[in-house]
Amino acid sequence: MQSPLFAYNDQQTQDRWSLQNKQMLRVALEGHDDILARKGTMVAYQGLVEFDAEYQSNQQGRARARTGEGLDLMRCHGQGTVFLANLAQHVHLVEVEQDGLTVDSSYVLAMDSSLHHEVIAVDSLYGISGSGKYQLNITGRGKVALMTSGAPLMMQVTPDKYVNCDADAIVAWSTGLRVQMQAQTHTSGVWRRRGSTGEGWELSFMGTGFALVQPSELLPPQNAQIGSGLAAQYGMGQQGVRGQNQGNVWS
Repeated sequence: MQSPLFAYNDQQTQDRWSLQNKQMLRVALEGHDDILARKGTMVAYQGLVEFDAEYQSNQQGRARARTGEGLDLMRCHGQGTVFLANLAQHVHLVEVEQDGLTVDSSYVLAMDSSLHHEVIAVDSLYGISGSGKYQLNITGRGKVALMTSGAPLMMQVTPDKYVNCDADAIVAWSTGLRVQMQAQTHTSGVWRRRGSTGEGWELSFMGTGFALVQPSELLPPQNAQIGSGLAAQYGMGQQGVRGQNQGNVWS
């Protein structure tokens, strides 16, 4: 059989973590280096690889119930190669070191099992739940695979150049940054989406590090429903309308 499809064969590499292409992750397992991946994201594997549901501690379960932030993970272990992907989203590898990584859990595809993750609160000037108020903090040393809708923008933050990002477009940032959630309106107008601009909440970053932004203000469709009522009208809640995004076309 002949076909141009054979140009998309398995990419041979000595790296443990690598990209098969922009939308698929390739991880080589050698029996002693488990990884944690988002449940249901395995698309293929070779060799003797097993997949088990990852235990969630009582503390993690309580944090998930209280904040809505958390990860449904499976443990991948054995000897072989596993391929991971999710809804054809773009995949990016990040080396987490001592500075740590703060990320919306919706954009995590996989990570080294040696990394620690916990839910943290992001400062809100107006004390409004959602819109990125709770995020996942990842610490330790190892690799994390993040997902974005399209090619992202990496913005450098320095003491003399702070960065503001839409709360619905931010994916991840350096844990050491000082973060504040705010709206560029006076207090009496904070419930409006900046008049007729359509813009809502933003995160302001100060310090030294980076902020990763995707060219989309929508979550993956498995986390979104059609919004209704005042929450949808005024864009309040987690990721704009408590995870209920209208017109959620993902590509």
